[in-house]
Amino acid sequence: MSPNPSENIKENLSEAGAHLKSAAGAAGEALRGAATAAGDELRLGKANVKAELADTALSGLAAAELGGEAAREQVDALLDKGRDLLDSAAELIRERPLASFGVAFAAGWLVAALSRRDR
Repeated sequence: MSPNPSENIKENLSEAGAHLKSAAGAAGEALRGAATAAGDELRLGKANVKAELADTALSGLAAAELGGEAAREQVDALLDKGRDLLDSAAELIRERPLASFGVAFAAGWLVAALSRRDR
């Protein structure tokens, strides 16, 4: 005896339910796999970010050290120029003592006059 239409509907609905249950299981597996992959990618990305930040810090420290060395070189160069100027002034004073005294006296008088005027 062939199944009646009601039994056919029940059988088809039962089969559809089984497929739906199987599809839900597959979707759950896919989501778990995606979550695991996303977690792995996040951990890898976090490690890469930390490594790049560490490299950035090391490069910054190296630049700061080189900047300190460059500043020391500039200070040394300025000190050398200052010494050269002092040596030139001393030589000029030795060569022309009266003119140097006159210039120093005039500069002192000018400073004194300006300071009295401001009072």
